[in-house]
Amino acid sequence: MKTALMAAPHVVAIDLNQPGTYLHWSIFEISVANLVVIAVMVVIFGAALLLPFPRVRPLAPAPEVPADAPPGGEWAANLGEDADARMWTSRVRRWALRVLPPRKLLPDRQPAYVASWVYVFGVATLAALGVAIVSGFAIALGGTDWWHTNPVGHFFNSTHLWSVELFMAFMVIHLWGKFWMAAWRGRRALTWVTGVVAFGASVVECFTGYLSQQNFDSQWIATNGKDAFNAVGVGAFFNVMNFGQMLLWHVVLLPVILVAVAGAHVLLVRVRGVSHPLPAKRIGWRDRAARKAAKEADVGPWRGPTRRYDILKEGTIATAVALGLVLIMAGVLSSPNVPPVSVQTWAKVAPADFLGTAAAELNGTALAASYGPPYNHGTAAVQQVGPVNWQTLSGVTQPVDAARDFVLMPLATLAATNHPVGAALATYNSATPAQQQKWATAYGNAVTKVKFVNGTPVVPAAGDGPVPAMMAAELTMAQSGALDTDLLAQRQFYGTDFTKPLLFIADGQYYAGLAESMHLTGDQWGVMNETGSYPGQPWLWLYQLWYHVAPFNNSPDVDVWAVYLTGIATLLLLAIPFIPGLRDIPRLIPVHRLIWRSGRDGAGDGGGADAAERPVGSAAAGQSV
Repeated sequence: MKTALMAAPHVVAIDLNQPGTYLHWSIFEISVANLVVIAVMVVIFGAALLLPFPRVRPLAPAPEVPADAPPGGEWAANLGEDADARMWTSRVRRWALRVLPPRKLLPDRQPAYVASWVYVFGVATLAALGVAIVSGFAIALGGTDWWHTNPVGHFFNSTHLWSVELFMAFMVIHLWGKFWMAAWRGRRALTWVTGVVAFGASVVECFTGYLSQQNFDSQWIATNGKDAFNAVGVGAFFNVMNFGQMLLWHVVLLPVILVAVAGAHVLLVRVRGVSHPLPAKRIGWRDRAARKAAKEADVGPWRGPTRRYDILKEGTIATAVALGLVLIMAGVLSSPNVPPVSVQTWAKVAPADFLGTAAAELNGTALAASYGPPYNHGTAAVQQVGPVNWQTLSGVTQPVDAARDFVLMPLATLAATNHPVGAALATYNSATPAQQQKWATAYGNAVTKVKFVNGTPVVPAAGDGPVPAMMAAELTMAQSGALDTDLLAQRQFYGTDFTKPLLFIADGQYYAGLAESMHLTGDQWGVMNETGSYPGQPWLWLYQLWYHVAPFNNSPDVDVWAVYLTGIATLLLLAIPFIPGLRDIPRLIPVHRLIWRSGRDGAGDGGGADAAERPVGSAAAGQSV
């Protein structure tokens, strides 16, 4: 764990590393930074609904081309010879040309009703994602420590942070727009589903990014987030305190999944097209004929007016705007810069708390000593909802013996060169377990009255056993930084797994007190917050909510409940196209009328009451993402 402060503070116009401001009402507590982000997103969405789109003269419908017609002219040669049509390669090529012909992948036209600022957030999301990926590449040039130690690296980290904030904001606004359009109509349910899956993958990607920062915020998210993952059995293979593992998930596995899902989403948009405008007048539930006609119209291709659409130009402009915004925010606002807590820092700043925690680890009363899977066979933090205990079923995959790992093994290393420590440790190890427990408990009770004489702890009434000498040596070892090194050295290869030092640190009061002063604890809605006055992860509000509402907030199994209920809500979001009532909300609350305005260059909002009866045919028109 790094003990030095970050590199010299980045020179910025606004120092957001200062303590943040928080608002509280009812059960909700939110930082002003997060509130500003949410407010800006709402304002942007409102502006997109209300501001007029640049007027473009509508064009006549494109010439009708059968939807399944193969490309002609020079493209016909790409089909190959008929004699080879049964070959796998030929079949795949023909299928690709039929499903994704160039006129759909790179269109020149789109329906005239795609004339609203709401439509631009799809390509804006992709542009911000591109900036985030490129800025991530830039950080990788200098390695995982670069942004901590070099102003240039810190600037690239800032560009990555703000490009991700922009990406998530644009994605949420895009999701809002598609919901109010009921964009799943016309056999476009899979388009909606892939979009929601991409959003979910983005949340996990951002979460692993926060864990990879190696600052205080990443430490706190890891030590608190582990409980939910462990409770549902995921912690057995997804260790949030192993920053090396989280970094690889962040830069390799999750980006591949995210790009693949986002790519599938874009291809579905190209294949299925954007949904047609909803009728200006609501169709009655009993008017089955009109509802059937509307459904058929939603499925069919658009045959109305079109407009020119330069998708490459739009993408270039969106990327330039996103990059400009990111560079401005990175230069002016920088990024969080609070260093992590190490065992050395803890032992120097709060030596009494360190000694008390070390004694609790030794006598088995600390949480890490009896936590349960995946660390040991204890039951202190084991949770269950339903018939299956996923945590116990996952087993012990990251063995932790608190007394041995945090105290006895480090002292054994020191004993090789320190004979008094070796003698005390030998006395302790040769005693019976009952005697060891008696010594450790006596010290743990007495250490609350510890005094320090020239830096040496003096614990009155601690007994005559070897534990006082052992704890004094443990403190010296911790303050020198050797204990940090030893806890990491207990794992082979790269020292990126901070499970043991973080479990040890998290059992102390200093760590929790520091987090509370930064408004990061659970009762402060900490999962949404960032250190200083930076925006955090407001998209996790639903997950955090369950910790504050009855009866879950008083349940010992609250972590499992939070995961289950958030999962159910996510499944409902995915299944909106298939759930009567939920899928009809956009029809009942006609926000779509602001998106598809009537009487503007022929774009219309479905052309009035006859929208559901509009004849369908084929139009080789492009569609906005």
